Amino acid sequence: MSQVPAITFGSARHGNLYKWIALTNTTLGVLMASINGTILIISLPAIFAGIHVNPLNQGQSSLLLWVLLGFNVATTIFLVAFGRISDTFGRVRLYNLGFAIFTLGSIMLFITPSGGIAGEWELIIFRFVQGIGGAFLFSNSTAILTDAFPANQRGFALGLNQIASVGGSVIGLVVGGLLAVVNWRLIFLVSVPVGLIGTIWGYVSLKEMSTTRDSTHLDLFGNVTFAVGLLLLLVGMTYGILPYGQSPMGWGNPWIITALVVGFVLLIAFVLIERVVKEPMFHLDLFRNKAFALGNLSGLLSSIARGGLQFMLIIWLQGIWLPLHGVSYANTPLLAGVATLPQMVGFLLVGPLSGWFSDRLGARWFGFFGMILSALGFFLLNTLVADFPYVLFALYIFIIGVGMGMFASPNTSMVMNAAPPRYRGVASGMRATFLNGGMMLSMGIFFSIVITNLAGHLPTAMTSGLSHYNLPPALIHGISGLPPTAALFAAMLGYNPMASLIPTSALHALPATQAAQIVGREFFPNLIAVPFMIALRAVFLFALAMSVIAAVASLFGGKKYIHEDDA
Repeated sequence: MSQVPAITFGSARHGNLYKWIALTNTTLGVLMASINGTILIISLPAIFAGIHVNPLNQGQSSLLLWVLLGFNVATTIFLVAFGRISDTFGRVRLYNLGFAIFTLGSIMLFITPSGGIAGEWELIIFRFVQGIGGAFLFSNSTAILTDAFPANQRGFALGLNQIASVGGSVIGLVVGGLLAVVNWRLIFLVSVPVGLIGTIWGYVSLKEMSTTRDSTHLDLFGNVTFAVGLLLLLVGMTYGILPYGQSPMGWGNPWIITALVVGFVLLIAFVLIERVVKEPMFHLDLFRNKAFALGNLSGLLSSIARGGLQFMLIIWLQGIWLPLHGVSYANTPLLAGVATLPQMVGFLLVGPLSGWFSDRLGARWFGFFGMILSALGFFLLNTLVADFPYVLFALYIFIIGVGMGMFASPNTSMVMNAAPPRYRGVASGMRATFLNGGMMLSMGIFFSIVITNLAGHLPTAMTSGLSHYNLPPALIHGISGLPPTAALFAAMLGYNPMASLIPTSALHALPATQAAQIVGREFFPNLIAVPFMIALRAVFLFALAMSVIAAVASLFGGKKYIHEDDA
């Protein structure tokens, strides 16, 4: 294998303008992919109505999860492999390919020809196509920026890029709420013009700043064991939150246990393979650098702390708070997205400044105080009641946004500055894998905590609430056995499931006022509010703990470090 010469940067090789071209194009790509990641959360009711599927029907829970999470699963399992391939064949070339694939997936989603279950499967497959494109984008955008910017400007550039990543996830909620009211297909169409512009612009203007390696050897066993092992773990965690038999969750399901065990064994085999293979996909030697290792650890923990937060806030807002404030279920998606905007504002205000200062002062203290501030925000959220004053809610998520903004770009800069220039593609892929894997793990943990708590408190709350109405005791007992997963999904989708749980004959037997109350806007939110808040407080305490540990990991990442090949 030939040695890789030192990389020259955009300011020296293509002029000072090139680094800003790289920044704007990669930021556009990350923004588009991030918007896509959350636009679906808020739009699910409109999408399922559009393809004529009731997501709360029996057997729909798993498909609902895959429509929701398929993009993230596909992105996560391919990130490292694509980063490694990009180091060999060119980061810009494969980044541009990712833009094109993502755009193709968006077009396919917009078209989605079928309805019913077939349409649901088409959505899942097309979301996977988008996820493959997203993996190319996420695995290379950070490396392209690191190549284009000198070391003393990377924090600022990466900060702007991180704003697009986190800000896009919040923008997706608002855009999804707006477009879902008009037509569900527009949710996917919105990415197409951006994708076309970004693809053409990337092919015309982006230049390969790194010298690609001559070796085209593919670490086949490493790629297979990593992808299959990670996929099995993600599948196990996804299905683990669904009911199994008489249990509210599926952790006792033999198939799920098998998936988790085999996935874990394959990842251990992957680590052993990477230690001996000539051209490893995952360069374990990079972890000998303290800044790289602890930077990735703190990034993983921060992702676990915040990855499922958006889901929890949407369930809280869309399923409980907004209906209790007189908002119809048709309007809750948009207003739920708007209500989360203070978090993005906090990130926008602090992200670039944190990156700029960390270029001069080092990353660890910014990472430390950022995660401590996030922990404070989670603690404050833990003090709210279900029907909270919005001013306090907005302030607390603003604090979390400020903390995450203070942490994100210095952490990225710490990781990328510690990587040798010739391995930036795989280092970027590894970092993005930790972040995306942390988000998937966060959602599995958050949902598991919530469902476990709901299983203990929801039946009592439903029995107590329904006993005030003239319903048969046997019917009340049956409804009180509603699986907590179904109640959680109903809240997330803005549904009142009582109309489908209570037979029409039983409703007609009630006084008109009672029947109207049970199927009305406020009954179900009031019913689940107390058990949900018990569960949510446990989630916030878990996120607080993860944030504190991430702060400590960042603190011990060492002083400002730039790899000697790039110093």
